[in-house]
Amino acid sequence: MFKSVLKTLGFRGHSSVLLSPLAGKVIPLSDVRDPMFSSGSLGEGVAIEPTGGKVVAPSDSKVKAIFPSGHAVALHTNEGLDVLVHIGLDTEKLEGRHFTVHAAVGDSVKRGDVLIEFDRDAIKREGYDLTAPILICNSAEYSCIKGEVGDTVGELEKLLTARE
Repeated sequence: MFKSVLKTLGFRGHSSVLLSPLAGKVIPLSDVRDPMFSSGSLGEGVAIEPTGGKVVAPSDSKVKAIFPSGHAVALHTNEGLDVLVHIGLDTEKLEGRHFTVHAAVGDSVKRGDVLIEFDRDAIKREGYDLTAPILICNSAEYSCIKGEVGDTVGELEKLLTARE
């Protein structure tokens, strides 16, 4: 209740910045060619057209899930963000080919630790879209999530700001 009173009076809550877990061009989530992501039903965020071949921890975090195929990782950051990084669209069908996982569920990881490596060229050769949605799965806890759409980001550069 106290938070809602402060917001009514114009005081803004805490904000968290999410650094980019991979390098590439940032596009709106609405442009992703998969309705599960583009609709925002899994959370708000952005997507990245990757230029590199690895996913790093965007901050000190706990690994909540790594999919057996290595195509996605879910993290809970020390700042309170529940983050899903999904490498490509329908890439679970590769059944782990072209992905190397470097973390496990329950691991505490530090900002910059390599979580997953992937072979961009091999994935493209197999006909898959490499667009990587980056979602804040607990976005309902924030009043505003804004991404750096249109920018090209490097690993660990500012990607999203989430405001309470």
